Amino acid sequence: MPKPSHREKLLHVGMQVVHERGFAGASVRDIVQAAGVPQGSFTNHFTSKEAFGLEVIDLYFANALNSMRETLRNDDLPPLQRLRLYIDNGKNRLNKDSMKNGCLFGNFTAEASDCSEPIRLRLVEVFAEVQAAVAYCLRAAVKAGELSPATDCDEIAAFVVASLQGANLLAKAQRSPVPVERFKEVLFGSVLKRIG
Repeated sequence: MPKPSHREKLLHVGMQVVHERGFAGASVRDIVQAAGVPQGSFTNHFTSKEAFGLEVIDLYFANALNSMRETLRNDDLPPLQRLRLYIDNGKNRLNKDSMKNGCLFGNFTAEASDCSEPIRLRLVEVFAEVQAAVAYCLRAAVKAGELSPATDCDEIAAFVVASLQGANLLAKAQRSPVPVERFKEVLFGSVLKRIG
């Protein structure tokens, strides 16, 4: 197996550092030290910290896309089961560090979207793709008879994405999965039940 390049190390280890410390809290020095590469490697591979941040978002999003393919867009599973699985998988990922680090997308949104227009715009695109995957799943639930044909799948998908991000932020602050569990309970027990 080939040895990972300095660029790969910087991205993968740097993503962890940014996730733990925040984008502003993770200095270039912190990132190169954690990756075990020379300081000059960073500037050899990234034109700026902002460019690095954009690539970190894309790397994290590649993992999110895999999760969405296995859950929300997995036509082999019943649609509402896919949505439950997507929420549970996210909660389990966040719970690996006792909710301390939260969702990287939410963290970037909270701290970097004011100071970087390219990062803000990339996050808007990411959330739009997540929303599209949730809407796809909800449309499948309508088609399967799990939800009423009157369901506004795009509107509910927007609600799910916004609410789940809020629940993730509260879970991070409270160091508890309870906000995500409460969101899931209200979503399936009230919101989707009312339109089922």
